[in-house]
Amino acid sequence: MFKLHLLIVFRNLKKFRGSFLINLIGLSSGLACTLFIYLWVSDEINFDKFHKNDAQLFQVMELSKENNELVVHDGTQGLLADAMAKDLPDVTSAVSVMSLEKEGMFVSLKTPDKTLKSTGIFAGKSFFEVFSFNLLHGNPQQVLATKNAVVISENLATSLFGSVSNAAGKTLQYELFGRKFEGAVSGVFEKLPANNSMKFDFVFTHDMLLNDIWTNGQKWWNTGPVTYLLLKPGTNLAAFNKKIRNFIDSYHKDNIFTLFTRPYSDAYLYGNYENGKQSGGRIEYVKLFSIIAIFILLIACINFMNLSTAKASRRLKEVGIKKAIGSSRKALITQFLSEAIFMAFLSLIVASLVVILLLPQFNQLTGKQLSIQLSTNLIAVVIGVTVFTGLLSGSYPAFYLSGFNPIAVLKGRPKNSIGEILARKGLVVFQFIVSLVLIISVMVIYNQMKYVQSKNLGYNKANIVYFDKEGAISQYPETFYAGLKQVPGVVNVSAIQQSVVQQGSGNGASTYGIEWPGKDEKTLIDFVVRAVDYDMIETLGIEIKEGRSFSKAFGADTSKLIFNEAAIRVMGLKDPVGKPITMWGQAMTIAGVVKDFHLSSLHEPIAPMVFIYRPSNTSIIMARLRPGEEKKTISGIEAFYKKFNPGYVFEYKFLDDAFQAQYVSEQRVAVLSRFFAALAILISCLGLFGLATFNAEIRTKEIGIRKVLGASFSNVLYLLSKDFFKLIMLAVIISFPLAWWATNSWLNSFAFKVEPGLPVFLTAFASILLITLCTISFQAIKAALSNPVNSLRSE
Repeated sequence: MFKLHLLIVFRNLKKFRGSFLINLIGLSSGLACTLFIYLWVSDEINFDKFHKNDAQLFQVMELSKENNELVVHDGTQGLLADAMAKDLPDVTSAVSVMSLEKEGMFVSLKTPDKTLKSTGIFAGKSFFEVFSFNLLHGNPQQVLATKNAVVISENLATSLFGSVSNAAGKTLQYELFGRKFEGAVSGVFEKLPANNSMKFDFVFTHDMLLNDIWTNGQKWWNTGPVTYLLLKPGTNLAAFNKKIRNFIDSYHKDNIFTLFTRPYSDAYLYGNYENGKQSGGRIEYVKLFSIIAIFILLIACINFMNLSTAKASRRLKEVGIKKAIGSSRKALITQFLSEAIFMAFLSLIVASLVVILLLPQFNQLTGKQLSIQLSTNLIAVVIGVTVFTGLLSGSYPAFYLSGFNPIAVLKGRPKNSIGEILARKGLVVFQFIVSLVLIISVMVIYNQMKYVQSKNLGYNKANIVYFDKEGAISQYPETFYAGLKQVPGVVNVSAIQQSVVQQGSGNGASTYGIEWPGKDEKTLIDFVVRAVDYDMIETLGIEIKEGRSFSKAFGADTSKLIFNEAAIRVMGLKDPVGKPITMWGQAMTIAGVVKDFHLSSLHEPIAPMVFIYRPSNTSIIMARLRPGEEKKTISGIEAFYKKFNPGYVFEYKFLDDAFQAQYVSEQRVAVLSRFFAALAILISCLGLFGLATFNAEIRTKEIGIRKVLGASFSNVLYLLSKDFFKLIMLAVIISFPLAWWATNSWLNSFAFKVEPGLPVFLTAFASILLITLCTISFQAIKAALSNPVNSLRSE
């Protein structure tokens, strides 16, 4: 029986080549899209889950009430990990980690022969026991046991020392915040997995951080590192969170934070919080593309159904004869489902080849390192989806064709029932709805990204380069600035504590330690702090609203502060210039107020901010270049840098690029959305073509009679398209509210955003009309040019 069904399938494929190719293109495109999205989603949901202790690995979060809103912080006290490991029986191990990469800081690692610039972390002694980063050299329990130990990556070991074995015990020199350090390589770790969110090339010890660099980290009122816990198996998390809620109070009576934990591997997908509650994150994109995959596969199945019913009129006699000679309906259903499943598996072969060929380009679009690794899970999913696709796409044609009355079929074409007509039209409406929602979504994402690029940020990010302040520059900054300003094309130079563009969530360095006249004791405000040198405000092009900037003309400005408008608003100050301020217990004065500017991405509201004149705390040099001369100027800066700062690597970035990096996820989503929307529309067009073919076939004689009576091409086009336009209007009524809800849900993640607006919806409506008209015009032209004599001949 199987051999017979297979023979019939091949005969039908040969007989209906056009339908076969359209079905093959539609189903293989849908399956290829589904495979791509499956690989992407699988990688996303498995991010950070490779650690062997994943089930017991948790991150400590801090909750505080600021401006009457609950705010969640991932930064914790430097002493918290050790205290929790000592005091809490449920904690097997605890480790503090502070990332330099998150702060945009790179460190020059030096040997007698080479210098390389890289970024890394500070971590507690048990880091390599808690996390499953494989060590090629060194004992996980010992590599961070001594204060000056350094653990480096396999790549750094090879680049600096020639091999992993040669790196062991070797001395490394490096510089942090203008101070020189030396450490011995105690371990080398393997290349980090691609699905790991913690990025680093070296590990310094947490002891060195607290004792030599950030001594304030030994105070309970200061926060910075992230704290991770390894809990005992079977720990009741709800009870544990209740136990640690007020843990800090026993160490710091004026504590403003409460604690809770979240699974470490949840942070990647569920990283957003709103008023103290988890509110999504990258999981929203996972859900979005999973839904898109399902819809695209459904559209592809709908095409198969439409094309199968379109060619049904050419198989009516086959069905009638088989039924007349005794074939049961069950046998016919089996035959048609076998055809559909065979087509699905044939499409799977094509789709697999497409995925293999295009995977490198897909990886480039997504910024991932996806690969096809055959596993039981993957094979089961692929076969399951393919069989489901075959059964779904073949079910309606199978039951539709097998249900014909053999006598009616052999006498002539049976009439379509109302149910059959509604089913086909309902499928097309569904295609229109999906296409309209995708078109609107793509346009809204594009408009938001365009808005992000063009919005006035409150400072001029164009033509600014920045690089690390280290070596001789840290010792003689004024001399370096003066020399750099002499380089042709350099307009202005200054230094800042960290990049003005903050990567990731939060705003970097901040403080609660500011007091002012009239402050309510219950008011808690987290001020972003940026230590700067003279001319930084001018270099960035930030506008002064009141008062003045830091200036040598007024002598030492170490007791002066400059706030932004947001800070002055939340402080409730009027005529702020000259007002006394207490910061970290020191008497200060407001010298000026700058207009608000965006420190973080447009996802975040503008935070209260204060500039403080502290040249010794600055770590990044920023230089504004004259437009049109950037390449030549950079060469001049590099030559001067190497002469002034021998032995250090000159690596720079443009502020523009740092700004763009904040929206990498959104830009990739925009590209993927356009790609999948175009694919869905293409597959939908095949469906429309199928239904247009069906309509043209069942109205062949009607069209022939109309042509004999003088109907023109436009009359035929109207005849074949009017029903589609009715379906489009129904789809518009359903899809527009759905699209408005979906796009607004996405836009709500931005504090500053565009509105979808009527033009977007009208453009989508016009687009779907044009697409439909172009698609069905082929059948209209074919019908209009056909000989009416042939149309009126009996079949």
